[in-house]
Amino acid sequence: MERPGDLAAAIAAAAETMVAVLESAAARHQVPPTQLRVLMLISGRSETNVNRLAELLDVGPSSASRLCDRLEATGLLRRVADPRDRREVRLVLTAAAQTLLRELAERRQRAVQVVLDRMPPRTQHDVLAALLAFGRAATQTVPEQQSDPAVQTA
Repeated sequence: MERPGDLAAAIAAAAETMVAVLESAAARHQVPPTQLRVLMLISGRSETNVNRLAELLDVGPSSASRLCDRLEATGLLRRVADPRDRREVRLVLTAAAQTLLRELAERRQRAVQVVLDRMPPRTQHDVLAALLAFGRAATQTVPEQQSDPAVQTA
């Protein structure tokens, strides 16, 4: 089977459609997308402080701190002293934030399932196989190419 010339464009378009499906599932929440992103970043990184969050968001520490202020005011985030270094303040999700993220993940999964249910089982299987292969390829390390062509072997 030949690879279509517009495969990358088709995948990019499918990714945009997937994002739209996922965003529609998140639209029911009263939490703005940027704040949801912050919660998701913190949920996967237990050692996050405001400076690390600012790096992850590519914003200044004061902007990250204001985001945390808003999340703390809504009861979704707490700042706690690090037990190893009391000068360090860690960002911790509250139980309400964990529930929110769990519900969001469930809604997103159901939204994707609705779309998958419109597809024939064989196509669903092909999509799964393609996504798994794409994930593997995306995480493979590429061997460094040698810069001196004379060093390359046949």
